[in-house]
Amino acid sequence: MRKHEVPQDAALFGRWHEIAYAVDEDGRYVLAPCAGWDPANVANLQAWEVIAEAAQEALRGIDKGSLSPLAFHMAVNQMDVPLVADYVGLARWRVRRHLRPAVWRRLSSALCVRYAVLFRLPPGDLDRLPERPQLPFSLPSAEKGHP
Repeated sequence: MRKHEVPQDAALFGRWHEIAYAVDEDGRYVLAPCAGWDPANVANLQAWEVIAEAAQEALRGIDKGSLSPLAFHMAVNQMDVPLVADYVGLARWRVRRHLRPAVWRRLSSALCVRYAVLFRLPPGDLDRLPERPQLPFSLPSAEKGHP
């Protein structure tokens, strides 16, 4: 695509832009800022809605008492047990065990700090959860393809 044809549709990223390769007037490939492209925006929004649903499911499990807050933080950060285990330096079975509320409540402060660093939270905020997950951005309902 030519540099002047790079999509500049409404962006999900706010002031941030994607970078796209385009052909300039001399026929060379150059980097061109792209505010957004509607099909990509819709796909990204749908992905965030799936993540929000996984976080909501984790919140329901926490409310029922079957999951610890770790499940919520894993869902909103798009992480699974193997990935969390690698980042915090624990065996996978230990991370799975920390998903149980009774075990979570007894975690040492050192382990809480490791999880807090991973999720970029103060250790005291690991147990503070929203009532419902928030998407980082959204499109008006007409643009999402909903009536």
